Amino acid sequence: MTTRANELTALVTGATAGLGAQFARQLAESGHHLVLVARDESRLRASAEVLERDFSISAEVLPADLTSDVGVAAVAARLRDASRPVDVLVNNAGIGLLNSFEKNDLEDEKRHLRLHVQTPMELCHAALEVMLARKSGRIINVASVAAFANRGSYSAAKAWQVSFSRWANTAYAGRGVKVTALCPGFTHTEFHDRMGMDKSVAPGFLWLKAERVVREGLEDNAKGKGVSIPSKRYKAITAVMRFLPAKLTSGPPRVAAKQSGPAK
Repeated sequence: MTTRANELTALVTGATAGLGAQFARQLAESGHHLVLVARDESRLRASAEVLERDFSISAEVLPADLTSDVGVAAVAARLRDASRPVDVLVNNAGIGLLNSFEKNDLEDEKRHLRLHVQTPMELCHAALEVMLARKSGRIINVASVAAFANRGSYSAAKAWQVSFSRWANTAYAGRGVKVTALCPGFTHTEFHDRMGMDKSVAPGFLWLKAERVVREGLEDNAKGKGVSIPSKRYKAITAVMRFLPAKLTSGPPRVAAKQSGPAK
């Protein structure tokens, strides 16, 4: 195994936009070399060029569709490469479905479940093989405050990420690997735009900046917290949600499609 003095590498999925792009930027700023994963190779290369120029780090691009077996296998293979170890894994790639469960196409629901549950599970498993052998590593699974509500398959998938991350942190922290579920609330990114959501349905005070969400997530992960909920307002909201009856946190999410129609 190659020994690297003061060199760390982070792999970020969904790295070209939203929280993923912010993770890449903040990790590069702190001196991490990067492995950037997303579907669009041209956007990946453009992002890599900017990060290398701005922060004097190396940025490897790994185009992959993380809803496909081939794409996941390619990223898992990179994570298992002990000669080029990944010190930080950020499972950020995600999608949202605008309609209620029964109105969504079943294939869309299956891709949604794959991306939010099966894919991060497989990538965590691959990363742990090398991290545990080295007795060092960090994993952040980007979940959501929706994990503490009852809002269809999205909440269910994010609840899995929270439960799994909390358990994994307990199981592996003593062996050198910290695992955190990052649970942001409404955040200014491309995520809701791609869903076709009318963002005016949520009051302005509930919206967070991506920079803050990522900063607090990285800090909480470094501290060894199994769950990170950025901002005092969302910490309070999720604390209350735990004690509310299910009927008050269930039902279709309060979103509306834009006039331009659903996201692609």
